Amino acid sequence: MIAAVLRHVGRRLAAGVLVLWGAATLTFVALHLVPGDQADAILGPSLTATPQLRAQVIADYGLDRPVVVQYLDYLGSLLTGDLGRSYQRDMPVERLLADQVLPTMQLAVSAALAGLALAMIAVVVTAASGRVGRTAATVLDLVVASVPNFWLGLVLLTLFSFRFPIFPSIGASGGLGLVLPTLTLALPLGATLAQVMRQELERADRAPFALSVRARGAGELRLVLAHTLRHAITPAVTLSAWIVGSLIGGTVLVENIFARPGIGRLLVGAVVSKDIPVVTTVVLLSAVTFVLINTVVDLLYPVIDPRLRAERAR
Repeated sequence: MIAAVLRHVGRRLAAGVLVLWGAATLTFVALHLVPGDQADAILGPSLTATPQLRAQVIADYGLDRPVVVQYLDYLGSLLTGDLGRSYQRDMPVERLLADQVLPTMQLAVSAALAGLALAMIAVVVTAASGRVGRTAATVLDLVVASVPNFWLGLVLLTLFSFRFPIFPSIGASGGLGLVLPTLTLALPLGATLAQVMRQELERADRAPFALSVRARGAGELRLVLAHTLRHAITPAVTLSAWIVGSLIGGTVLVENIFARPGIGRLLVGAVVSKDIPVVTTVVLLSAVTFVLINTVVDLLYPVIDPRLRAERAR
């Protein structure tokens, strides 16, 4: 059993390394295909750069070497843990990211927990409401899940910061500054999870064990909370990769709408200024997060569903 688990972990780690290599390579290629000269991006908007200074920058950064050589040097630096220096801020990328990771993590974690909590509440409340109630809840979930994050963020900002000044409109100071950005990400996420969980809950509700629980005199609420809800939560684990991807993409918009510090705002500025070391590091950080989450979830499946343990042991 242990050997089978180790083999499985080894395969997942190998696949993760390929994903990271692919992400790094695609980022390098995409940024080199963006119009504009990289030396100009390094020099910034200054109009007083002399030809000598420009030539010095090209030589210092190795921009006069073939693209293949630049690519190999770039991979070599990543393998040694050298993330480079930001072109625009002239500081190590790891130090630049150190101040931005925590606000983004706070927003992503709070949105994931809030989205899951909202989905569970919606599923439990509508579990015993009959077919009409569940249909109405499904339609509402579909509408909320279809709302773009940026539009929802602007509506919440207009209502609860400008019309009714309950929450701050910008910044990340204190817990109140986290409420509206969290809701902006959590509402569509929770609506999508609720749709999937409700379908699984209805499937479990028709299973033989549910009939047995009812035969013992258990009410619908007890059936849901003690038995069928665990089956409804399983799809949320399956969708964890999608959840991570949606939160990573959503924070880029939300951090700009609410003027929050974070990796999202940093990434937008780095792409505009063609700050390759910063863009590359943010993309790789997202890829590492994606790989780790998928690996952990894959290892948790046998814990959630014991039937998979026998399959892994073969």
